[in-house]
Order: sequence, then C-alpha cells, then structure tokens
Amino acid sequence: MKKIIFASFAVVACCNASAQKQDSAWQVVGTDTVNVKVMDPILISAGMDEKGREEYQKLKRRVKKVMPFAKMAAYKMQVMEDNLGLKKGKKERKKYIKECEESLKQMYMDQLKNLSIEEGKVLMKLIYRETGKTTWQIMKSYRGGGEALMWQAFGSIYGHDMKVEYDPVIDYQIENIIRVEDLE
Repeated sequence: MKKIIFASFAVVACCNASAQKQDSAWQVVGTDTVNVKVMDPILISAGMDEKGREEYQKLKRRVKKVMPFAKMAAYKMQVMEDNLGLKKGKKERKKYIKECEESLKQMYMDQLKNLSIEEGKVLMKLIYRETGKTTWQIMKSYRGGGEALMWQAFGSIYGHDMKVEYDPVIDYQIENIIRVEDLE
C-alpha cells in the first residue's frame, strides 16, 4: 500500500514540476539526459573601456530616473484621450486639456525642473517609446503648432530636439537597461 501511495505521489509531483517548468526542456546528449533551460538574451560587448563603462552607468541612472515619468505620461495621455472623446465642443475640450495640464504641473513640475539636459533627452525618447508619438506631435496636437514651434526653438538652445524618435536598434543600450532592470 505504501508503494502505491508513494508512486502516485511521485507521479503527481513530476506532473506538477513539469507543468511549472515551461522554460526548460530535456535533451539526450550521448547517453546522458540534460536539462536545457531557455534564457533571455543578454548583451555582450567587447570589453568596454573605462570611459564607456562610465557613460553606460550614467545612461543607466538617467533611464532609471526618468522611466517612471515616461510611463506616467503615457498613462495620463491615454486617459486624457479617452476623456476627450466624450467631450462635445471645442471649447469644452480646450478647457479639459487646460485642467489636465494644470494638474500635471502641480504634481510633477518640481521634479521635472530638476532634470538635467541629458535626462530630458532620454525622457523624450522614452515618451516616444511609450506613446508612439514624439513630444513635438504631442505638443502640436494639444497646444497647437505655434506653441510647439516656440518650445522647439527654446529647446534647441539647450540641444534638445522635440522631434527625436526612439529606435530600439540605435538605442540598444536603453532597451537593454529597461529589460535588465525590469523597468517595464
């Protein structure tokens, strides 16, 4: 009787273990059976020099600092778009956009004022990554082309380009940081 209970327990345990390990597989190599696990791809670089490591660490700090802002911007923009669809007149839509802008200023302006120029550049790329729109397109659709042009000119003084897009191939380091640090 004990053998039957043990055997049934062993079968249930094996079935449960195999159901939990979906990212591994067993392969026969020669006469041995080997458990093969599938891992996420990793970035391998040919030995960065000290300056390269330092730049990567700076980029990592910047991404970790501004990623929550980009996520929040994407969320707030989606909510705003949903609510704008319910507004009937142009005047009502403008009033709603102004209210949203004021609430965002109250919540985040102090933190955003303290961003460095490079953090701002990373933030604009991450906003594009999260929303699929450049900061220029966002500004133009909500505030108008004239104001977008004014902010583009003001930003260009400090080296910003509101039309910058995120490309995961070109910005592979940012993408790797997001994946490794589990920022998504």
